[in-house]
Amino acid sequence: MRKAARFLAIASIVSIGAPRAADADLVSAPMGLGSAIQFIKFDTPTLPPMAFTQFCLRYENECKPRLMVFRRGRLKLTPQRWAELNQVNRQVNLAIRPEPNLEGLAGEKWLLHPLSGDCNDYAVTKRHDLIAKGFPARSVLLSEVVTSWGLHHLVVVVRTFSGDLVLDNLTGHILPWSKKSYRWVRIQTPNNPNYWASLGDRSV
Repeated sequence: MRKAARFLAIASIVSIGAPRAADADLVSAPMGLGSAIQFIKFDTPTLPPMAFTQFCLRYENECKPRLMVFRRGRLKLTPQRWAELNQVNRQVNLAIRPEPNLEGLAGEKWLLHPLSGDCNDYAVTKRHDLIAKGFPARSVLLSEVVTSWGLHHLVVVVRTFSGDLVLDNLTGHILPWSKKSYRWVRIQTPNNPNYWASLGDRSV
């Protein structure tokens, strides 16, 4: 864990605005990873988003429970894993053309690798691609948030021993969850992706 923290002190976040930058070009990383508020506290069980249920019917393999392991399934954040996180975040942000959903719940489709889509499509595609790269499903979770301007938004949370990190289509930067100015609504649980929970207070 100390090795990962030292690496993060000198690694950089690959920006969406620099698609040609190599993974080795990292120079800085999420700050404050030693703080206790970097780790999400799962609170009370809650219903998943309605569109998530439809997503599971369309992509059954994406919602299959995986074997749970000790330590609640956190991931060791090695230099290779950090590079892969940035690679997936950057590639998906660039591959999908932003297309706002103007139809509300009726327009939510949650598609993998569409040509265009909204935050839901970005998030489920990133989770799919990270798991395909060998990231444990228990460590890669979808989470619903509300932005500062009142928009419901879907992001990916990657649970590591160095902190819980957020992949977000609104930015190319990967940040600790506590550094995001969102109201956190609910998140998938590590033991079963079909079960969701509210999040505990992150105030200090």
